Amino acid sequence: MNTAPAAGERATAELVATGLAKIGLVLRHEAWAERERTGLTPTQSQILALLRARGPASLAAIAGELAVSLPTASDSIASLAAKGLVDKRPGRPLVVAPTTAGLRLAQRTARWPDFLLEAIDELTPEDQSAFLRGLTAMIASLQRRGRIPVARMCASCRFFRPNVHPDPLRPHHCAFVDAPFGDRQLRLDCSDWQAREHEEAG
Repeated sequence: MNTAPAAGERATAELVATGLAKIGLVLRHEAWAERERTGLTPTQSQILALLRARGPASLAAIAGELAVSLPTASDSIASLAAKGLVDKRPGRPLVVAPTTAGLRLAQRTARWPDFLLEAIDELTPEDQSAFLRGLTAMIASLQRRGRIPVARMCASCRFFRPNVHPDPLRPHHCAFVDAPFGDRQLRLDCSDWQAREHEEAG
């Protein structure tokens, strides 16, 4: 059985990839524009955002979460420490924690650009749900291929039960809270996430 995508499907996939690349360019430009306002590189901003969301973390955990090398993470953390935005707590492993100033700056820089939110708001609720569902599937696929770090999202969580309810508005089930939910509630970063058993073993 031939499972290769048809020419029309391939063309659509390439158009989607082109569109995502254009959005990526805008976000990259915004990230460097943010550097002018805060004095932080995109990696430094991501580290602060990660520490704000997850709390203190080791150097290896930070590098793995952001998919950067250990030297890159170490250099960025050293710069943040010199600016008084993080503390390095000695030990094995060394743990990095945000300071009060770092948390304040992380909160200010964590907001998505207004222009991006405005563009998303122009989509109908149905299109937003479909978009989120598609993004979740894409991230899960990239994660399986080892192209991005493990994301703490519904699609890879041991508590996620997709499409088990007949209600089209709330077809999924979260076993952690034992409640149904819909596509618009799919999470890409959940503090209650736990890996599936086969992913823990692999």
